[in-house]
Amino acid sequence: MEAREEWRSGLGFMLAAAGSAVGLGNLWGFAYRTQQGGGAAFLLLYVLIVLVVCLPVLVAEMVLGRSTTSSPLLAPVKAGGTLWQPMGWVFVIASCGILSFYAVLMGWTADTFFHSLFFGLPQSLDEATTFVTSVSKGSSVFLGQLLSLVLTAAVVSAGIRGGIEKIARWSMPLLFGLVIILAVWSATLPGAWDGYKDFLLKWDSSQLRNPETIRNAFGQAFFSLSLGIGIMVAYSSYLNKKNQLPKQALIISGMDTSVGILAGMVTFPIVASFPQVQEAVKGSFVSTFFVALPTGLSSLGITGQIIAVLLFSLTFIAALTSAISLLEVPVSSLIDSFGWNRNKAVIFSTILIFVIGVPSAISEDFLGKMFTYMDILLLLGGFLISILIGWFVTRTYDNDLSESNSNISVRRYLKFMLRWVSPIAIAFGLFVSVYDLVKSAIT
Repeated sequence: MEAREEWRSGLGFMLAAAGSAVGLGNLWGFAYRTQQGGGAAFLLLYVLIVLVVCLPVLVAEMVLGRSTTSSPLLAPVKAGGTLWQPMGWVFVIASCGILSFYAVLMGWTADTFFHSLFFGLPQSLDEATTFVTSVSKGSSVFLGQLLSLVLTAAVVSAGIRGGIEKIARWSMPLLFGLVIILAVWSATLPGAWDGYKDFLLKWDSSQLRNPETIRNAFGQAFFSLSLGIGIMVAYSSYLNKKNQLPKQALIISGMDTSVGILAGMVTFPIVASFPQVQEAVKGSFVSTFFVALPTGLSSLGITGQIIAVLLFSLTFIAALTSAISLLEVPVSSLIDSFGWNRNKAVIFSTILIFVIGVPSAISEDFLGKMFTYMDILLLLGGFLISILIGWFVTRTYDNDLSESNSNISVRRYLKFMLRWVSPIAIAFGLFVSVYDLVKSAIT
């Protein structure tokens, strides 16, 4: 078995973890779900869930990984015994399932980027819809899916320091720079204030009781922070004891939430500035990003084309950093379970995930359902983490954090929240999510 690597530095770990968190869930999912949830009401729910529910779970996942120095598949067993093996399988199944459709979306993004760069933008909604149909159907979608997975596999094959940490060090500063540039530019559009007012600042208190909004807020928080999926377990298993996990978890959560809000500040002014595309935004998640935005930007001529190229390059970079973390979950599990070398584990995992992703490549409807139903697994994984670390192996939690000299008051607060708040809140989120999905399926 290969010797377990370590991150070169705490900064490298945080950038990689933030890269995992910052992805399509922020740049595309956050804006779409905020609009669905009525704006400020969804934003309030999301921020509360991140701070009150997710932050303690994030620290717990990091503790589980660092204390066991094991992959997501084996870490629950090593910490709590064989009864916790199903949690390891939840991690592996969820990561493979998400990456299977995530790679398809990466292919669409790459195709749209190259089309914007070399052929320009669609001049009408009909032209944009025709282009997206060509991107999401036929042999090209498989090519985009495959190339995205191959690129992801190449980085993961290079290892923690030589691959994942190295790409995180240049991609994350670039990603933050691009999203800030785009947010500043969007603020200059004539419909900027209307976009902020109608989407981000619009208040509808009834949305706080809407099961769909509650489900989306929980799903967005867990999906964008990569919680309940084993990613943070895998990444933290390569950490040394010097890193203060609560501090790093807070920084990661802050970076992730900031990008989500900035993404909304990019998207909503663009949509509000081009009335002809607002109806398209109300359609599907595909319409929001791949139809409405390019069509609106086309009216700005060469400036719109430049912005589109920057936007889709930003999106692909963010998606790549997330895909890398998703692939590391099954790869590290195969290495730990069977003693495979990293290259063999990467090749096997990549082929398996490509096959699993074929239905998503064929059917946009299936892809949308995968995106929706995977949220349930993330919440389930988060619930199990809070129970395992909060109730069954509390000494492991205390010992791990005390060894890194984390503030004792912070440790006590997080432990209280992990035991008495997070599991109850996540169980509520799970119940509401399942109820809403069943209700939607029946009606």
